[in-house]
Amino acid sequence: MDMSMERWAELALHPVRLRILRSVAGSRLTTRDLIELLPDVPQATLYRHLATLVKGGLLEVVETHRVRGAVERVYALPDQGGTLDAATLATATAEDHERYFTAFVSSLLSEFTRYLSRERIDFAADGVGYHQLVLQLTDEELAKFAADFSAIVGPLLNNEPGDGRKARLLATVLLPVDQPKSTGNTKQVIPEPEPTDGSAETVGGV
Repeated sequence: MDMSMERWAELALHPVRLRILRSVAGSRLTTRDLIELLPDVPQATLYRHLATLVKGGLLEVVETHRVRGAVERVYALPDQGGTLDAATLATATAEDHERYFTAFVSSLLSEFTRYLSRERIDFAADGVGYHQLVLQLTDEELAKFAADFSAIVGPLLNNEPGDGRKARLLATVLLPVDQPKSTGNTKQVIPEPEPTDGSAETVGGV
């Protein structure tokens, strides 16, 4: 995307605008669709953020229809998508990435909080889960993992709403972690002292 990181951050890193962009990704939605998908966002607020995203080039009006005398707009992401390109990201500073990641995590937390506020939640039935795994991978294995993941997820991005489908949020984070340092020495275990009053301490309940 031909846009400075500062301008992109100003436009995209807003909780409501992030939700709009995520909702529109891979589909074409009318204002009415977005109102149904984001029922907690006041309509006047939604209209204002839609106008901001269109003006900033992160969203496009691809169709217009007349509905009872009013104009109904259909929104979609531009061909280049709503994210920064690799060349622009390559020049981002550590502070830039910290800001992007903070917005990402904040948005994810907001979505999870909204899920927990439902009248009924069932992790198993709803397919909800969150995990952290450490994978030991060579560069070649990492490249194959990324390619295999894209091959699975890529076709699903073209799914349209309907036919019993439910919108499901998949968030990914992949980053290297520090290897534990091995000193080659066995750690000395200091024996725990015996209680002096004949009773043992219980930690954290029975």
